[in-house]
Amino acid sequence: WTPPNLCRHHRPLFPSACSRHTVELVEESLDVNLLNNAVRLRIQGCPFLPGGVHLCEVQSHLVVLLITGQTVHRLVLPHPARMYRSELITESQMQSVFTDIGKVNFRDPANYYVIPSVPGLASNSVASAAWLSSEGEALFALPSASGGIFVLKLPPHDVPGTVSVVELKQSSVVQRFLTGWMPTAIRGDCGPSDLPISLSVHCLDHDAFLFALCQDHKLRMWSYKDQMCLMVADLLEFMPVSRDLRLAAGTGHRLRLAFSQSLGLYLGVYMHAPKRGQFCVFQLVSTESNRYSLDHISSLFSSQETLVDFALTSAEIWALWHNEENQTVVKYINFEQNVAGQWNQVFVQPLPEEEVTVRHDQDPRETYLEYLFTPGRFTNAAIQKALQIFSQGTETHMDLTWDELKKEVTLAVENEFQGSVTEYECSLEEFWQLQVEFWSKLYACCLQYQEALSRPLALHLNPYTNMVCLLKKGSLSFLVPCSLVDHLYLLSNEHLLTEDDAAIFDDLEMSRDVVCLVQCLRLIGESISMEMAFIMEMACSRLQPPEKAAEQILEDLIANDTENVMEDIHSKLQEIRNPIHAIGVLIREMDYETDADMERGGTHHLNMRMNLSQLYGSGTAVNVVCWGVCKIATIRFLICRDLLILQQLLLRLEDPMVLGGGQLFQSQQDLLHRTSPLLLSYYLIRWASQCLASDVPVDTLESNLQHLSVLELADTTALTPHKLVSGPQTIVELFFQEVARKHIISRLFLQPNTSLAETSLNWPHLITAIVADFLPLLWPSNPSFLFPECLMGSCQYTQLQEYIRLLQPWCHVNMGSCCFMMGRCYLVMGEGHKALDCFCQAASEVGREEFLDRLIQPEEGEIVSTPRLQYYNKVLRLLDVVGLPELVIQLAALAVMESADDWRSQATLRTCIFKHHLDLGHNSEAYVALTQNPDPSRQLDCLRQLVVVLCERSQLQDLVEFPYVNLHNEVVGIIESHARAVDLMTHNYYELLYAFHIYRHNYRKAGTVMFEYGMRLGREVRTLRGLQKQGNCFLAAINCLRLIRPEYAWIVQPASGAVYERPGASPKRSHDGECTAVPGKCPVLVLPPTLVRAVLTWSSFPSGNSTPEETVALLVRAGLFDTAVTLCQTFKLPLTPIFEGLTFKCIKLQLGGEAAQAEAWDWLAANQLSALVTTKESSATDEAWRLLSSYLERYPSQNSLYHRCVINKLLAHGIPLPNWLINSYKKVDAAELLRLYLNYDLLEEAVDLVLEYVDAVLGKGNRYFGIEFPLSATAPMVWLPYTAIDQLLQALRESTTNHYNVVLYQKLHDKMEDYQQKVSVATCDRLYRRN
Repeated sequence: WTPPNLCRHHRPLFPSACSRHTVELVEESLDVNLLNNAVRLRIQGCPFLPGGVHLCEVQSHLVVLLITGQTVHRLVLPHPARMYRSELITESQMQSVFTDIGKVNFRDPANYYVIPSVPGLASNSVASAAWLSSEGEALFALPSASGGIFVLKLPPHDVPGTVSVVELKQSSVVQRFLTGWMPTAIRGDCGPSDLPISLSVHCLDHDAFLFALCQDHKLRMWSYKDQMCLMVADLLEFMPVSRDLRLAAGTGHRLRLAFSQSLGLYLGVYMHAPKRGQFCVFQLVSTESNRYSLDHISSLFSSQETLVDFALTSAEIWALWHNEENQTVVKYINFEQNVAGQWNQVFVQPLPEEEVTVRHDQDPRETYLEYLFTPGRFTNAAIQKALQIFSQGTETHMDLTWDELKKEVTLAVENEFQGSVTEYECSLEEFWQLQVEFWSKLYACCLQYQEALSRPLALHLNPYTNMVCLLKKGSLSFLVPCSLVDHLYLLSNEHLLTEDDAAIFDDLEMSRDVVCLVQCLRLIGESISMEMAFIMEMACSRLQPPEKAAEQILEDLIANDTENVMEDIHSKLQEIRNPIHAIGVLIREMDYETDADMERGGTHHLNMRMNLSQLYGSGTAVNVVCWGVCKIATIRFLICRDLLILQQLLLRLEDPMVLGGGQLFQSQQDLLHRTSPLLLSYYLIRWASQCLASDVPVDTLESNLQHLSVLELADTTALTPHKLVSGPQTIVELFFQEVARKHIISRLFLQPNTSLAETSLNWPHLITAIVADFLPLLWPSNPSFLFPECLMGSCQYTQLQEYIRLLQPWCHVNMGSCCFMMGRCYLVMGEGHKALDCFCQAASEVGREEFLDRLIQPEEGEIVSTPRLQYYNKVLRLLDVVGLPELVIQLAALAVMESADDWRSQATLRTCIFKHHLDLGHNSEAYVALTQNPDPSRQLDCLRQLVVVLCERSQLQDLVEFPYVNLHNEVVGIIESHARAVDLMTHNYYELLYAFHIYRHNYRKAGTVMFEYGMRLGREVRTLRGLQKQGNCFLAAINCLRLIRPEYAWIVQPASGAVYERPGASPKRSHDGECTAVPGKCPVLVLPPTLVRAVLTWSSFPSGNSTPEETVALLVRAGLFDTAVTLCQTFKLPLTPIFEGLTFKCIKLQLGGEAAQAEAWDWLAANQLSALVTTKESSATDEAWRLLSSYLERYPSQNSLYHRCVINKLLAHGIPLPNWLINSYKKVDAAELLRLYLNYDLLEEAVDLVLEYVDAVLGKGNRYFGIEFPLSATAPMVWLPYTAIDQLLQALRESTTNHYNVVLYQKLHDKMEDYQQKVSVATCDRLYRRN
C-alpha cells in the first residue's frame, strides 16, 4: 500500500507476510536505504483477520489500522516527510518510520478497543475494512454476527473521546430487474445469506461509501453518514447461472475499487464458481435524488486456475493465480481495449533447476557453490534456512554476508561428508559420487526454501505510479515492462497467434514476417539441448567465432531431428515474404549502438533535491534496474543465438525463393556478421550482470585514488567498504549506483519539454526509460567508456581484466582505451612489462577516443605538446608513482623517438631517463643520458645530482673516470662548491677533486686542492684527527709540486685574513660559497713541518703559527691530558682548560654507550694509565673519574679553583656530584660548595650540606669538613656562611607550594635555632671565663 503523498518519496509500506498470529510490516524505498525498516507484530491470543491490515495517511502521520478476531488497534507512525530535517539529502541511508516503534504503547486505551459481543463479529469472518475520516477518526467496518455490518469508531488519536458502534441493517429492497437498481430503506431483520464476504470503502469529504459483497451474490452499497443502504445489485445477472450456483452461498468472491479523478469510481468483482470464474467491472453512476446505479463496463472470464489476489485500475485488471501444478501465474488485461478477452501473461522469474548437472571432469563442490551463489538464483534467507536444516539445527546462521555464508555452507557439507564416511580409503569415483550425493542433498533443501520464500502472497498496485509488485514472505518483486522483442520471443505459440499484428509495426506485412521469424526462433530454441547450448556458451567464453558454434549446433539439430523440427522451420520460412528484411528489423530492434557518445553526467548539474539527487538510489532500485538489464541480456542472447543458427540454416538452404525474391548471398553474410557482435555484446552484458564486485580494503582504495590523481581521474567514484547482508553486489549494480544513475537521471529530467510529474510518478515509463538509457552505457561498441572507467576507479581490476578479455577480439571501438585499462590491470597484478606493452599499444589511438582525450588534458601552466607526448607523460607519471623505474626508462626512450623535433620534451624525457638510471645505480647509462640532454640548465642540474649521489654512494671511481666532454669545468666547479660548502670531516669532496685532477695528470691543480684542504683543516678542525689530515694534505701537495717542472711548481695562496675580515662572514666561505683569495705566486711553498711533526708525535712544544693556548686546546680535545699539563706547566698556563676538558669527557662517558667506552681506552692509555689501579670490573668511566680525582689531588690550586671549575662543569650539565668530589671539596671550602648549590637551585643538597656543616661546627663529624676545633668556650672561634644560609631559607620560604620544601625549611630553621642557642651558651661561657 502506498499513501498518496508517500509515493512522492518512493517509500511504500508493505504487509510482507501475514499469518493468523503474526503480521510483518516492511518499508521499502527506491531512493534511499532505510534502517530498521521491518517490524513483526504479534498480539497474544488475538489472531489477525485475513487482510486485516490497513494503512492510512494524514498530513503529519501514518496510521496503521489492525483488526484481529477480538480487538481493533491503531498504530500512529511519523510521516517520512516530517522525519527529514530539510529537503536536501546527501546521505544514502535514512531511518525508517518503524525506527521508534518500540516506544509505542500498544495497550493505550485511546488506540485499541475490544470488539463488543453485541452485535459481535461474525464467525469465520474474512472481510474487513478500515479508514480514517476527515476529522482523523479511525473507523473499522466488520461483518456482524446477526447479519449486516457494524462500524467501530475511535476518536482522533490526539483528542480525548469515547468509542462508538454503529450497525448498518436493512429489511427489504425493491429491486429492478433491468440494468439498474432503485433502493429504498424498509426496516426489518436480515438473513444469514447477507453476510459480507468482501468489504471495500470509498472515502468522501464528509462521508464514506461501504461496498459489501455478500454470500447471496449481491453487492450492497452503504452510506456511513446516513446509515442507509443506497444500492443493492444482484451480480448473478452478469454471469451464466445455474440453479446450484444461485442456491449455493458465495465464498470465493472478491471486491476491489479503483478511483480516477477524471473517470470516477470503478468496481471490480471476481465471482467465483466451481471450475470457473468471472471478473465484472462496473462504474458507479450517480443520478438525481441521491440515487446510484452501476454501469456495466466489461465481463472477463478466467481459466480454471485458483485466484490468489487481484488489483484494479481504471483500465486494467492484474491477477495472481495458482495453476494446477501449484505454480504462480501473473496475468493482466486491459478491459477497455481488449475486446477478445485475452489475458496477457507476465513472465516471472523461474525457480532454479531441480537438479545440477555435474560432469565427471568437474569438482562437485565448485560446481554446486557456483550454482548456489550465482547472483539472483537463491536468496540469502533461503540458503541460511536450508543450511540450518541441513546441519540439523545445531547452529543458527543469522545475518551472514555472502562470503561468510559460502564458507559456512562448505564447512557444513564437509562435516556431514566426514561424519558419514566410515571407510578410510575409497576410489576417486566413489569419492566423487559421495560428494555429489551430499551436495545434492543441500541443494534440495535450498531449492525447497527458495520455492517457499519466492511464492507470492499478494499483489500490490500503486495507483499513483502504476507500479505493480508481488508481495512475498520477507521480500518484494517488482514487475517491469517487457520490450517488444522479448515479449514476442517469450510468448507461447497459442498467444503469439492471437497477437495483434498491427500492434507490432505499422507495416502489417512486416509485422507478420517478424512474428513468423520469431516462431522459427522459438522452434529452434525449444529444440536445443543443454549440450548444444553449452557449445555456444563455451565459444563466447573462449573467444571462438559464434558463427562456427552456430553451424555446429545446426548440424547437431539436423542429425538429431526426430520430430521433424527442420521441416516445420522450413515451412514457416516459406510464410516469410522477406526474411532478410525481417532479420534486419529484428537486429535493429536489439542494437543499442549509438553514433556519438552520450553526454557525460558531469555536464549537467542535477537539482539536489530529494526527488532527483537520490532518485532510484537505494539498493532495492539498483537491484531492480540491474536485474531488468540482466534479464534483457539473457533473453536477447538466446534470441541472437537462435537467429545465428537460423541464418546458418538459410545459408545452407541457398534457396532464392526463401531468401526473399533474389536477395543477394552477400546480404545474408552481412546480417550474419551483424548478428555475431550483437550476440557477444549481450553475452558480455549478461556476464557483467552476474559478475560479483569485490570488497576492497581501505588502504587499497587510497592507493588507487593516488594513482588516479596522477592520471587526473580522481573524480572517478570509489567504493566505500561495507558488508552486504542481503546479497552480493554485481559490477553492473556498482556501475549504476556510482556513475550511471546520476548520468541517466540528468539526461531524463534535463531534456527539453520534460515534465517531472509525468516522468517520475509513472513507474512503467520511467523504468523503461532508465533501462533504455542504461543499456547504451553498457553497450561495448559505443564510444562511452564509463563502465570500464568505473571498474578502474572502484578497484575491480580482476573483473575489468576479464571484461576486456571478452571484449577485445571482436570489438573495434575504444581499442586504445581498452589497452590502457588492461595495462592498468597488469600494473595492479604486478606484471609491469605486460602493462608497458599495453600502454604502448594504446598510444596509437590517442586523439581518436574520448577517454584517452580526457586523459591527456593539460594542466594549468603546462606547455602543450603533441597529444601522444602528453599521453606518454601521464603514463610516465603513473609508472613513477607505482615504482617501476625500468619501465619508466623504456617508455621514456620510446617517447624520445616521438619527440625528435621538440627539444623541450626531449630535455624532459632525457632528464627522466637520467634520474631513473641514477636511482637504479646505472651510472654509465645515467652519464650518457646526461650528455644527450639538449637543455644546458637541465644538463647542469643532472650533473650536480650525479656528483652528489655518487659521492653519497661512495662510487667515486665512476665519478672520476667519466670523460666529461665539454663539461670538465662544470664538474670541477660543482665539486669545488660542494667542498667549500660542507663539513670537512663528514664529506671528502677535496679528496675527490684531488683524485679527479690526478687521474687527468693535472698535478698542480691537485696540489692546489690539497693545500686549500690543509689550510681549512688547520682553521676549522682543531682535533688530533684534523691535525693528522692537515699534515697528510701538505705532504700530498708537496708531492704534487715535485712531479712537475720547477718553474710551474707554485700555488696561488689566499691572503691571510682575507676570508675572515669581512664582518659577519662565515669562517668557511664567502657569501657565494667561494673562498675569497688574493692571488700571489709562491715559488717556494712555506709549510710548518715542525708543527706537523710535533703534533703527530705529541710534542710538548708548538711551533710555527700555533700558540701554546691553541695547542693545549688541541691536546685536550685529543685526550692527551698529561701532555697538556706538561705544556701548561712549561708556559705557566692555568690548568683550568684541562680540568674542564677532562670533566666534559667524564660526562660524555657517563652518558654515552659502549662505543664511547671503547674509544675512551685509547686516550686513557696515553695518560699514565699504568699509574691507575685497574681491575676486571673497572670501566672506562671509572678510570676517567679516577684520573680526574688524581689530578685534583696532584695539582692543588689557590682558593680551590680547580674543584670549583669541575663542580661548575658537572652542575651545568645536570650531572650529580660524585661523593669523593663532595667530600674532597667539603674539606677545602664547604661555604663555596653551598653557594654553588644555591646557584644551581639544588635546595635539598644545600639543606643537607648546611645540616652536616652545622653538626660539624658543633663537633659531630668535624674532621670531614677540615674543622680542627669545633664550637666550645675554650676553642678558637668558628663561623658559618650566614649570608648563603639566609638565601637558602628565603628560597625555601618562597616555595611553600612544595610540601617537601616546607619540611626542609622547618628542619633547617630548627637546626639554626638550636645552633644559635648553643652559640649563645658557648659565648656566655667564654665571657664568663674572661671575666
